[in-house]
Amino acid sequence: MVPVAHANDGGGSIRIPASCCGLVGLKPTRARVSTAPQYGDLMGGLVAEHVVTRSVRDSAAILDAVAGPVPGDPYWAPPLRGPSFAAAVDAEPASLRVALLTSSPTGSPVHPDCVQAAEQAAALCESLGHRVEEATLKVDGDAFVAHFINMWAGANAWTLLDWEHRVGRTATEDDVEPLSWSLIQIGRSLDAGQYLRSVQELQKLSRGVAEYFEGIDVLLTPTLAEPPAPLGTFDSPPGDPLAGLLRAAAYVPFTPPFNVTGQPGISLPLAWNEAGLPIGVQFVGRFGDEETLLALAGQLERSAPWAGRRPPVSA
Repeated sequence: MVPVAHANDGGGSIRIPASCCGLVGLKPTRARVSTAPQYGDLMGGLVAEHVVTRSVRDSAAILDAVAGPVPGDPYWAPPLRGPSFAAAVDAEPASLRVALLTSSPTGSPVHPDCVQAAEQAAALCESLGHRVEEATLKVDGDAFVAHFINMWAGANAWTLLDWEHRVGRTATEDDVEPLSWSLIQIGRSLDAGQYLRSVQELQKLSRGVAEYFEGIDVLLTPTLAEPPAPLGTFDSPPGDPLAGLLRAAAYVPFTPPFNVTGQPGISLPLAWNEAGLPIGVQFVGRFGDEETLLALAGQLERSAPWAGRRPPVSA
């Protein structure tokens, strides 16, 4: 309906819909796109602003238009090495070290369609001269989920407080969905020490991931652990408001770690399953290195174009 759609990503919300809809979804490096003037950062730096598009070119062009710091930002992303993000798309990348990860970092099951999509993308990378190896990224899944939910719950409590201040009244349970209210209550129950410990533990994970990326250029994963899910999959039944969140956590194990680390990640529509549903493949780069991701994404798009794939119109 539109050539470019605004999106933001605090746990995968650029890359997830891109995967489900056969689109390109780039989550830029933390602070690449400023959240000025209203905010310094969002959710402790988990959230990145950008767009979803049909082509790598369009995503890069929009990033050229909106990237860059604003005076007063709490921190800035590293500067570009080349002339522009758009120029990176047309550049042929050197032979890259690509690590393939198809098992969930949190231990949840991964659908064969998603594994196959990532493996096919790895084979395509090899055919283009890149060196592919099995990834050995290690994450304590239970600890990661617990600390991530603490940050997410704290952010929900902050969001409500922010809007209460804007509208000038105290919110009630009837103002929000049951899952949101439960997360708000968890956030309110955390003391400052507990919240900052979760921040500390996730920052520790970020250092470990950054060290791993010293030995590779790009990490390749399925974007999601399952094909696009039917509407209602993540609804919570009455009396169990957190059920939808836990179901979603199993669905999206590959995207949230890179909100924590702040690294750029892009979902590309490189595969479709036998039911005709799109299966996205995620590529993650080093912190501040969208250019390598965009060069590889442009090369893959030229080699396995998806421009002609459109869903049927239902109206």
